[in-house]
Amino acid sequence: MALRLAEGTAWSDTLARAVAAAPEAFGSSADGRATLHNLIEGDWRAVGTPTPVRTPVDNTVLVNLARLDADTARAAVAHSAAAHRDWAQTPLAERKARVTDALDALTAQRDLLALLLVWEIGKPWRLACADVDRALDGVRWYVEEIDRMLADGREPLPGPVSNIASWNYPMSVLVHAELVQLLAGNAVIAKTPSQGGAVCLTVAHAQMHRAGLPATLVSGSGEELSEVLVRAPEIGAVAFVGGRSNGGKVAAALLDSDKRHFIEQEGLNAWGIWNFSQWDMLAAHVKKGFEYGKQRCTAYPRFVVQRDLVDEFLDMYLPVVRSVQFGHPLAVGDDWAAGDPLPELDFGPLISAAKAEELRRKVHEAVRGGAVPLHRGKLDGAPFLDGQDTSAYVAPAVLLAPPGHSRLMHAEPFGPVDTIVVVDTTDELLAAMNASNGALVASLACDDEELAGKLAVDLQAFKVGINKPRSRGDRDEPFGGRGASWKGAFVGGDLLVQAVTQGGDDRLYGNFPDYSSYPAT
Repeated sequence: MALRLAEGTAWSDTLARAVAAAPEAFGSSADGRATLHNLIEGDWRAVGTPTPVRTPVDNTVLVNLARLDADTARAAVAHSAAAHRDWAQTPLAERKARVTDALDALTAQRDLLALLLVWEIGKPWRLACADVDRALDGVRWYVEEIDRMLADGREPLPGPVSNIASWNYPMSVLVHAELVQLLAGNAVIAKTPSQGGAVCLTVAHAQMHRAGLPATLVSGSGEELSEVLVRAPEIGAVAFVGGRSNGGKVAAALLDSDKRHFIEQEGLNAWGIWNFSQWDMLAAHVKKGFEYGKQRCTAYPRFVVQRDLVDEFLDMYLPVVRSVQFGHPLAVGDDWAAGDPLPELDFGPLISAAKAEELRRKVHEAVRGGAVPLHRGKLDGAPFLDGQDTSAYVAPAVLLAPPGHSRLMHAEPFGPVDTIVVVDTTDELLAAMNASNGALVASLACDDEELAGKLAVDLQAFKVGINKPRSRGDRDEPFGGRGASWKGAFVGGDLLVQAVTQGGDDRLYGNFPDYSSYPAT
């Protein structure tokens, strides 16, 4: 059956809605394409070099992103620092009122923000809505709790918070963090992720700006702007979410500085399976784990399985993987009518055709090196439009025993590729689960929860689940990482506010050069 775009979801319609919601944030380039302004020096400005931004959904160009140079970004940081000084003196009651106004405005644009995420980063509708809702609901919780969190006399940092985040959760990670930082009395600076989410963030920041919040939004290459957004003396703290390579560069740039920082980096999150029999329960977790194609920092792409359980594990696991649904997130049949649900998919495309090709190469290299391909899905039969570019789509793949030199052995794939490692002892189980020198989360599937608790002590993960997965969490749940997966202060709940304020003895939870301290998780 031929498929078509759901009515009202075409990019032209979506962009028109975005421009209507924030006309001050859009302009046009010589090529006639809509171009995003930068929110700098207290206003939306048509500065920067226009650069096309493509959607991973079908590889078409969406808008132009105006990339700033370092000098312009430096001026934006200086202006943000001046705004920070005023905002830090603003009474908490007024800060709460303005943040609430911004939340109300963002709530009114909820469906538009979600649809922008579908087009910009390929999230299926349900997951895009969840990204927006988690941001708004989470910040409303902080509005209710902030008086208690600041009751011990904590004050804003000496300068604005610089936020450099990856593209996968523009609302529930980046905007959420900014609004809490603003609530705590800090001006904020955010860098638009180069790979996706720019229009969504532009519309969101327009609502924040109208509410009188001192937020700055800049676009540009990380290489050119990092020096300014990380090392500028006016910056009070640096928040980074991304991979280990870029995170390591940010951390290195801060070595000679006492600047507050929280650097979330990737780790290979693993499920360990030992003396286990509750396969139906694990099957549900495996299926949910494929949401958004495992393009998230708390995905579980590694299963470490006791040899005696491999046959039972595969009997459960392989049918689940074959049931995973992916494709164009807005493609519907002729019988679809306005108001009907949009497609219920586990994931759409990866973030780009380049990332998809890189992942396919990793799989190919691992198989050539000796890994056993237990499952390699195909794009054939997935819901796509006729003639659609599918270069950013990757079907699920499962590899048994990736070779030690394989890139899939020690690093997360950030895509729908799982690896399985077979072990004979609990020592081997722990070693295989700790393969990436630190992770954000890990889980153990074990009928004996007392034994699982003892094993969990030796896992190099910040959060360990027993017969359940772990995630970033919401509201009062802390978040961090062990080993190389995290540097600086931990966040989440009270810890997020503590990380962006100062007072007391300021011995924060986190990983620092001279100590590491972990809260209960």
